[in-house]
Amino acid sequence: MRKPTLHDVARAAGVSYATADRVLNARGGVAAKSEARVRAAIEALGYTRDVHAANLSRRRLYRFRFLLPDGDHSFFRALRAAVLAEAGARAGDRVRITLSEVPAFDAEALADALERVDPEACDGLAIVASGSARVSAAIAGLRAGGVAVVTLVSDAPGAERDAYVGIDNLVAGRTAARLMRLGHTGRSGLVLPVVGARAAQDHAERLAGLEQSLSGAPGLALLPVVEAFDSPSRMRALVGAALAREPGISGIYSMGAGNRGLVEALRALGRPRPLVVLHELVPHAREALEAGLVDAVIDQKPVQEVAAALDILRALADGRPAPAGRGAITPAIYLPENLPANLPANLPACPARAEEDNNTTRTGGAA
Repeated sequence: MRKPTLHDVARAAGVSYATADRVLNARGGVAAKSEARVRAAIEALGYTRDVHAANLSRRRLYRFRFLLPDGDHSFFRALRAAVLAEAGARAGDRVRITLSEVPAFDAEALADALERVDPEACDGLAIVASGSARVSAAIAGLRAGGVAVVTLVSDAPGAERDAYVGIDNLVAGRTAARLMRLGHTGRSGLVLPVVGARAAQDHAERLAGLEQSLSGAPGLALLPVVEAFDSPSRMRALVGAALAREPGISGIYSMGAGNRGLVEALRALGRPRPLVVLHELVPHAREALEAGLVDAVIDQKPVQEVAAALDILRALADGRPAPAGRGAITPAIYLPENLPANLPANLPACPARAEEDNNTTRTGGAA
């Protein structure tokens, strides 16, 4: 059975199509009796508006922005590449996507960028959040101005954003803890936790999950946290020093980026390596799995995250609720035995200079 159209509504109400359209779009100028008949016909026929078609007919332009951390980290390069790909794919639906970068782990820089966003020029915003009162206030101000705000990868604690898109990072930490327990069956050990920054909400939650699940685990102890700030050189130096200082380290859980440095430290170890769990199946992590230098990678599917963020922003811009469950990403756990065969060897390059390409603008820092 076909869906009723606005023509059907107008016919049932005994009015013109133009009158029915004026009622539907609340443009006024319709007699009360005619408006009542149109609304009764809508109810009786079960008419639902095709928002997508209506927006195309009005030539509406959706203006969405992404604020992502800068730096040459493979995961964020993958995230930026996914945004650029979605921009091209959605151009036919009149979706314009602007991609801007802000310094990683810098809540003040993120707040500055958010405060510069013009609500009159933006329908929706996706950000990798940092926790701070200024960031929360800026999010609240944008939403009050009619801009939908979605946090991506890392949530903003206490902020009233519209939706969060990403994995459950507390569960990710618990998953890593279970892998550690399985790898230590029948033996004791020391686990070295490595974060990018304690201030990053996603890293803090992963650490909390690890600590909760290993608390009281027989024979397993957590060492002090290493904070590498996603820097490969800092990662190599700090992890290398920890391995030299404490030869009893039998497990390493790295919760952030900069893992090229961790892999280098493991290659230079000169003795049986610890059990190692990383995040994100970027090329160097895949190579390390294949080479037997790490044991498991928890991947949060950046391509799926970006697509979900855009679907939610589109729904919110149309005045519809966010699709139920769309923002919840179930991570994949990769071992050497189940690596996908079709992963590209290299991530698409994202140009470092501001540019206009198709309907995507990429800038360096300001929104």
